[in-house]
Amino acid sequence: MALMRINTETKDEISNDCFRAIANYTYDWESWHSPDGRLLWVNAAVERMTGYRPEECLAMADYPLPMVAPEDRDRMAEVMREAKAGNFGNDVDFRAIHRDGSDRWMAVSWQPMYDEFAQHLGFRASVRDFTERHQLREQLRLHAEHLEQLVQERTARIAQLEMHRRKMEKLAALGQLAAGVAHEVNNPLAGIRNAFALFKADLKPEHEHFELLELIDSEIERISSITHQMYQLYRPGPQHRVPFTIEKAIVDVVSLLEPLMHEAEVTIDLQCRDSSTQVTLPEGEVKQILLNLIRNAIQASSPGQSVAIDVVASEQSVRVVVTDHGEGIDNEALPHIFDPFFSTKSGHLKQGMGLGLSVSRSLIEAMGGSIEVESRLGEGSEFGAVFQKI
Repeated sequence: MALMRINTETKDEISNDCFRAIANYTYDWESWHSPDGRLLWVNAAVERMTGYRPEECLAMADYPLPMVAPEDRDRMAEVMREAKAGNFGNDVDFRAIHRDGSDRWMAVSWQPMYDEFAQHLGFRASVRDFTERHQLREQLRLHAEHLEQLVQERTARIAQLEMHRRKMEKLAALGQLAAGVAHEVNNPLAGIRNAFALFKADLKPEHEHFELLELIDSEIERISSITHQMYQLYRPGPQHRVPFTIEKAIVDVVSLLEPLMHEAEVTIDLQCRDSSTQVTLPEGEVKQILLNLIRNAIQASSPGQSVAIDVVASEQSVRVVVTDHGEGIDNEALPHIFDPFFSTKSGHLKQGMGLGLSVSRSLIEAMGGSIEVESRLGEGSEFGAVFQKI
């Protein structure tokens, strides 16, 4: 341990003026203390760093605590206790409060002093201003945090893009498969439909099995609808944009779904009936998207429940919100509801093959729009179809 010693035999050879000049021209804030911690001397640098004159510091009963930020005073009090105990320390950070109210970052070091007879004379303290260094260190820390955040965001974005690429490859493969299956099914289906039409024409409505023919006819139509959806999943039809009102399209779709509504004992709350939102879009594709969303909401509802349909328009887009109060979609299934052939309608074999939402998203994204969904188990689901007006 390095000790500062004073030679008692030669100390008078240095004049007080010379000693005072050396001490006061020291750039750091220097002070000398008695063994009990009382301030004996402080140099002129204290005024430059704190705004307090040396004589004011000498008059302070609890020097240097009045010049220390309140949150750091306990730390400085501990420093004083260590110094009075004869210990030494280096570079303990604290904030000094200037007389004008500003604060500066300081670092204090201290060491005990002994004469040539090892008599304890007290201790000296040296305070250095490192505010600029602290500011640079803080800037570097903020830059490092910002860079780390950018790296994390880029990494997450890359992972997201990779996941999206894999999903697109999967969808493309499924779409090709769906188109191939639809093509292979559609040709014999057309033959079956024509042959069945001839067979049905030979039977009179009074025939005991005539109602079965109606059932077969409806099932053939359902197969035809499924193959049409499978075609659209991979090869959407040409989009011819025409002006129309979105509310009129909703009313038309609801009219088509009235038989399903009566069968399910579900009502439609059309909150946008009196509005008129003009759009220029492929009307047939828009109606198919709305048909899929509203039909899904009806099928998700229990008897006696209601499906709400609302339109929220902005300057550039229009959002059609379809809300049901059914069982909702669990968190595990929610990310997959737009995947082809994925369905949450377990036990309802006549309600489709899980292509409706896939086709709807494919169609609306081709128009520059999107489909959003929020769902809670036991509370229902809300689907929002966002269309660009033009």
